[in-house]
Amino acid sequence: MSGPIEADTAGAGASRGPLGYQHASGAAWVVEARGELDLETLPPLEAALSQAAASHHIVVLDARGVSFADSTCLSVLLRVRQLTDLRIAAPSRQLGRLLEVTGADQVVTVHPDLAAATLQT
Repeated sequence: MSGPIEADTAGAGASRGPLGYQHASGAAWVVEARGELDLETLPPLEAALSQAAASHHIVVLDARGVSFADSTCLSVLLRVRQLTDLRIAAPSRQLGRLLEVTGADQVVTVHPDLAAATLQT
């Protein structure tokens, strides 16, 4: 895919969805998440992450705009991690705490910002 992709924003509530821009950054594919990530809102983000994992060795979740994440989100992240090198960039305090308390930060690499997450190692 050559340029940024944005989630479909047609419809009244679409702008509140969890999926923002997607784009290549070096060897990585970046998927932007925003808002609340829970059972009700996760399907579009889960689909985007799974699709990216099928095509890219490194997938970065840009989590700067995430205000809430629950165990459903954690489950999605761990499933995607089994498929690719999943990296979390700039998680909110709440998401960072969820990753830390569950030990998921030992499985998924967490980076302070998008630039650090997209560096290939």
